[in-house]
Amino acid sequence: MKLLATAAAVLSFASTVLCAEKGNLTKPLTSRLILPSNFKPPQNFKNVNLVHIINLEKSYPKEQINVLIENTAKDAQDEYFIPFTSQQMATIGGLEVKDRKDPDAGLFDAEAVEFDSESDTQFYRIRLPKPLAPKTQQTLGISYSYLSALEPLPKHVGQQESQYLVYTFSAYCPSTYVTLKQKTEVKFPSTNVPEYTIVPGSKGESESPQKQGAKFTYGSFGELPAGAVEPVKVRYEFTKPVIHVSRLERDIEVSHWGGNIAFEDRFTLHNHAANLSKNFDRVQWASQQYYSPPSTAIKELKFPLRVGSQDPYFTDVIGNVSTSRFRSNKREANLEIKPRYPIFGGWNYPFRVGWNADLKKFLRKLKTGQGYVLNVPFLEGPKQPEGVSYEHIELRVILPEGAENVQYSTTVPLVGAEVTLHRTFMDTTGRTALTLTAINIVDDFRDRELIVTYDYPFLAGFRKPLVIFTAFVGVFCAAWAIGGLDVGIHGKKK
Repeated sequence: MKLLATAAAVLSFASTVLCAEKGNLTKPLTSRLILPSNFKPPQNFKNVNLVHIINLEKSYPKEQINVLIENTAKDAQDEYFIPFTSQQMATIGGLEVKDRKDPDAGLFDAEAVEFDSESDTQFYRIRLPKPLAPKTQQTLGISYSYLSALEPLPKHVGQQESQYLVYTFSAYCPSTYVTLKQKTEVKFPSTNVPEYTIVPGSKGESESPQKQGAKFTYGSFGELPAGAVEPVKVRYEFTKPVIHVSRLERDIEVSHWGGNIAFEDRFTLHNHAANLSKNFDRVQWASQQYYSPPSTAIKELKFPLRVGSQDPYFTDVIGNVSTSRFRSNKREANLEIKPRYPIFGGWNYPFRVGWNADLKKFLRKLKTGQGYVLNVPFLEGPKQPEGVSYEHIELRVILPEGAENVQYSTTVPLVGAEVTLHRTFMDTTGRTALTLTAINIVDDFRDRELIVTYDYPFLAGFRKPLVIFTAFVGVFCAAWAIGGLDVGIHGKKK
């Protein structure tokens, strides 16, 4: 048993390393739109007023740009460009654009454009739903997040010491257009910000930032040319873990015959917080738990599930983990898990959780034809106050054997999608599987819907029972034929 446990631990470590290496090779979002290498966004707009909001309250920076744009060209325009550095493009995720005055109108088309892989400046192109007429204005709300953008300083701390993170940004919001007026607001998790860059005032203006509790404001600034940058670095206290999932494999298996839908999530989890400066002291850790001080270690994870979820399980490479609690009633279903050990900065923990649910709550049949509509959450990871970031997500929806004409819809930005066959026990050709891939996603996208439509012919539902019946008949006939054989030993007849 000890040998098996050792082998499992080695395999777990190798799997973790491979997953981490694969995650680190994640490419930035690209587009089929390839522009000339000398491309420069045409100066068809100006930013009349811009407010840049940087939220550092979670373990990843979330930024929002509220900007009033005006068309300065002689004809209508519908393409607005946002610049990012190549490093930002590799870690940016979940970029969405809305009309600030009409947020219910839906998301604008926004995609990364490729023009010169050697350039340090890359672009996102926003397509306005309607071309903006000359000298008219529109308010845009642009939001996005960065993964792996925070650095602990110092990189090593004691088991009971506070952690400080460093974030670097520009006091001037990077833009490809002239900006007439702007300011940058930074929201911290607490008022403990020991180090920050001071931007001197100009033209009689006071220096920045102006402090108001846990919020710093840089600006406002007057007219600035396109591409203006003012580097700012802040160092602030963050007494929580920095939870990062390098890879999440999520399976959703639909069974029409059993009336069941099974969910399973396989996590490769890391804590990007500051590493321990000394070896872990379990006695000190146990004594701390009586008054539960703030810690950078991951002590537990909470999974709010859909009402009606049942039969949850929590396993890691060693086997079943008993330190979990599941509470379910008519109003909620919560799964709370505790890893085998507290996960400090620099530590990894691969594990999986799964549960079942009644298929009727997620699937409905269309009134006409043989079509079905499946509505499931795209992501149901842990819901933590410090937030969770996902570098690579692979979601697989396994439909019944014989399902065809598979279509899907989701507001989660995807980088890949394919329909393949998934072969399981007693299948003939294999079950239809829809595989979706997303990168650089944060837990703000948790519970976003994934809608899958497919056709399931009536006769296809009898394929599995027919296979099982045929198998039983075959086994019976084989047993009958073997039983009729005379295998006795007889002497030679004289």
